[in-house]
Amino acid sequence: MEKTLLILFFGLFIFSAALNFLLLKWTRTLGRKNDINSNEVRWSDDYKPAIGGISFFIVFLIAYLAYFFLFDLQSLSLISTEVAIIAVVILGFFTGLIDDAFNTVPWLKFIAQLTCGIILVLADVTIDFFGLYMLDACLTVFWTVTVMNSINMLDNMDGITTIASIGILLSAGVCALPLNMTSIFFTLVCGGTVAALLGFLIFNWHPAKLFMGDTGSQLLGALLAGVGIVFFWNNENIVLDHHWYSKAAIVLTAFVIPISDSLTVTINRLRRGQSPFVGGRDHTTHHLSYAGLSDRQVALVYSFFAVVSLILISILNVLSDEYLFVYIGGLFLHGFLTIGFLYSTTLWKKSKSKFEATQLTT
Repeated sequence: MEKTLLILFFGLFIFSAALNFLLLKWTRTLGRKNDINSNEVRWSDDYKPAIGGISFFIVFLIAYLAYFFLFDLQSLSLISTEVAIIAVVILGFFTGLIDDAFNTVPWLKFIAQLTCGIILVLADVTIDFFGLYMLDACLTVFWTVTVMNSINMLDNMDGITTIASIGILLSAGVCALPLNMTSIFFTLVCGGTVAALLGFLIFNWHPAKLFMGDTGSQLLGALLAGVGIVFFWNNENIVLDHHWYSKAAIVLTAFVIPISDSLTVTINRLRRGQSPFVGGRDHTTHHLSYAGLSDRQVALVYSFFAVVSLILISILNVLSDEYLFVYIGGLFLHGFLTIGFLYSTTLWKKSKSKFEATQLTT
C-alpha cells in the first residue's frame, strides 16, 4: 500500500508541474493580478496570471478518484466527513475562481466561507472543544471562516502560502498514522494536494511566474480548515490528554504561520484605525523584506518555521505519557516565540521606518 501511495504522489507531482507549465504557456490574461483595473494591493508589481489554483483542483479530483480505483469499490463508501471535505473544497474553489474572474464584492466571499463552515457543522465535522453543541458549532464556523481568510491574507509574497500549506498538510499526514480506510482517504487527498503544491512551487518560487489567486487560496483554506478539525482538533489517535490546552497547543503549532501573520496584521491595522480586511503591504513577510531580507530569504525563514512545526508534531508518534506536560509546554513555547518574533519585525526600527515611508507615498 505504501509503495502505491508513493508512486501516486510522485506521479501527481510530475503531472502538477507539467500542468502548471502548460497553463502558464497557454494562458496570457486569465486571472492576471496587479493590472491597472484591480483594487488589490500586492507585493509584486509585475503582471502574472493567478491560475495556480486550477491545478490544485484538478490534482485534488484525481487524488479523490484514486481513492476508489486503488481499492475495492464494493467495500468502500464515503462517510459524511469525507463528503463534507469534498463539498467545501469545491465551494472554496469556485468562490475563488469567480472572484479572480469577476473581482466580486467581499461580502459574497464571506457568505461562501460561512457556508463552508455550516456544511461542516451539518455533516457533524464539528470541533469538539466546549462540550456544548451550539458553542462547538459556532467555533467550527468561526474556525472555517478564519482559516480561509488567513490563508488568503498570507498569499502576499512568492511561495509563502505554498510553503505554509505544505507544512500543515504534511503535519496532518503525520497525525493520520497509523493508516486505516478513513485516514487513507485523507492521506490521498492531502498527499495529492502536497504534490500539487510542490509542482506549483516550481513556478511560484521567487521570482514567481504564477500566483495561486483566490482560486487556490480559498480552496486551500477550505481544505486546511476541514483537515485541521479532523486531525488536530478531534484526532483521538494523538497522544494527548484531550484537555483544551492540549488541543490548543497542537492547533497553534500546525497553524502557527497563518496565525502569526493574521494576528499581527489585525492588531496593527486596528491600532492604526484601519480595517483588518483591506489589502496592504504590512504583513510580517513585508516587514522582513523592509528589514533587508530578499524575497527568497523571507521564504526560507517561513520554511524554517514550517519544518520546526512539522518536527514537533512528528514527535507525537513516539511520545510517551510521562513527557506529555513538557511536550505541550514546548508546543506553546514554539508558538508564542514564533508569533512574538514575527510580530516584532513590525517594530524593528529599519522595517518600521521603511513601512512608514511607503505609507506616505501611497
